[in-house]
Amino acid sequence: MKLKRLQVKTKQDDLITNSYIICDEESKEAMVIDPGGEPEKIAEIIDIFDANLKYIFLTHCHADHIGGVSELKKLKGGKVLISRPDSEGLYNREINLSEYIDFDIPELEVDSRVDDGDLIHIGNIEFSVIATPGHTKGSLCLYSEKYGLVFTGDTLFSGTWGRTDLPTGSFVEIITSITDKLMTLPDDTIVYPGHGKITMIQDERNIYLELREKDF
Repeated sequence: MKLKRLQVKTKQDDLITNSYIICDEESKEAMVIDPGGEPEKIAEIIDIFDANLKYIFLTHCHADHIGGVSELKKLKGGKVLISRPDSEGLYNREINLSEYIDFDIPELEVDSRVDDGDLIHIGNIEFSVIATPGHTKGSLCLYSEKYGLVFTGDTLFSGTWGRTDLPTGSFVEIITSITDKLMTLPDDTIVYPGHGKITMIQDERNIYLELREKDF
């Protein structure tokens, strides 16, 4: 498996999102997670990998994670995947936050709506979808047991969790999602978040154990 993290800029240069390109080396199938901006840069990596883009996976519907989807799809193809709840937010400027960051989202076409427990395959690489509501009601994570990694979008960051004061957000739901679903993953699982640095489950666990003890 090839994996590349790109820190892409949206319309606001100070807003940086982690976008990930995953490629199965045997089949040359690829998936992009959260192309928030700079689609040409993402397409360039796909070309370097000599890969065919199979999926564009969206962890949630916020503008800084979806801003480059339409152009990337024009450049490289690929089916757009998102959760059922957040597929509605794609077309609501208040929910997708485009009105707050002054960013006009091009019209998007969703190819498939995915649910908790669904399996996504890129060549021989298998990912399982984990529904983690809280940052948005339809937030998703993507987990590979074989490679010991999870893409967490804006649900889990190094040392903290995603904001819950935005439309459809919920503090109780995000903490429940993290403690009941993400903190049950193996300690050595590598966490690839939507912003900031990469971490590991074992390095985040104590934060949420303490929260549980406080019976939030």
